[in-house]
Amino acid sequence: MVERNGEILHLEAAGYQDIDKKTPMRTDTIFEIMSMTKPVTSVAIMILVEEGAVCLYDPVEKYIPEFRGMWVIESRGPGDKTRTLKRPSRPITVYDLLTHTSGMPEMPPESMGAVDFYFHMDKTLAEAVRIYGQQPLEFEPGTKWSYSNTGMATLGRIVEVASGMAYERFVDERIFKPLGMVDSSFYPVDGKRERIASVYSLQKGKLVSLGDAIYRKGSKYPMPEGGMYSTAKDMAAFYQMMLNHGTYNGHKILSKAAVETMTMVHTVGLPVGTSTAVGWGLGWSILRGPGATLTLSSMGTFGHGGAFGTQGWVDPAKNLVGVFMVQNSGGGSEPVHEAFREMTNAAVIQ
Repeated sequence: MVERNGEILHLEAAGYQDIDKKTPMRTDTIFEIMSMTKPVTSVAIMILVEEGAVCLYDPVEKYIPEFRGMWVIESRGPGDKTRTLKRPSRPITVYDLLTHTSGMPEMPPESMGAVDFYFHMDKTLAEAVRIYGQQPLEFEPGTKWSYSNTGMATLGRIVEVASGMAYERFVDERIFKPLGMVDSSFYPVDGKRERIASVYSLQKGKLVSLGDAIYRKGSKYPMPEGGMYSTAKDMAAFYQMMLNHGTYNGHKILSKAAVETMTMVHTVGLPVGTSTAVGWGLGWSILRGPGATLTLSSMGTFGHGGAFGTQGWVDPAKNLVGVFMVQNSGGGSEPVHEAFREMTNAAVIQ
């Protein structure tokens, strides 16, 4: 899907929603967007910041007492079999979580059974985050960038504490409903399950379905770091709100100041992974340096992807929103996504 100047220019579905049943993909097919959820969680936090319920420089322990007295790893023994811990120089803050500079691990600890937990989702957000807060930090807060799912989940819990509402209810009432995101949710309802695309993994050259795990039956954990179901049109509305400096169809979600703060680079001087082309804002990846425009995107383009190959981006210089949806666990869709982005950007006539 492509929008420019607030108008839909291109919306097309290709391939199959379910390969075995030969169910065609639809323009309103519902996808597991995984980490594309993270900017939504970040916007939820910024709504509360604007209302004075949260401060970006607040220590996380102000909202979640279990985060008091955290440790940081000072050194590791051979094979990581032993660790020397010390107290961090300062507590982690809400700002650290939004910029992935808190030192919190990427995934839940193995002692918690990370794989089983993400499959069954049988703990509440409060229970899960309580466990995350008992793990040592990987590094001193603010000194490095390291992608953290547990940190983003912690932001979701702060939304609950500061608002007095369940995370998923807050997001529904303050973001989904005002933006008309009628097909976005954290727990799919029966009437829409037939529109959910199957997730596939490429195994020995063949796409293999991951089965009914996509329905998350009986789960308790909304997964603020990656639990959303959504469509191309719903996500385009969310991105258009950001492109419009916080408003969409007469509904104000954020102020212009909040959007500008979220979409500026906050990791200057810190390598983001191995790339010098990308910086990090508050919940957003931002193109900023050499190599950033190889897909013909403008400098300052911001967005986020998901583990199953989904991608969404906003190019303010072109006044353009792009959404690419696919359900391929384990990678392999990058060349198609990159080609789609290149063709989209090349088609823009100023």
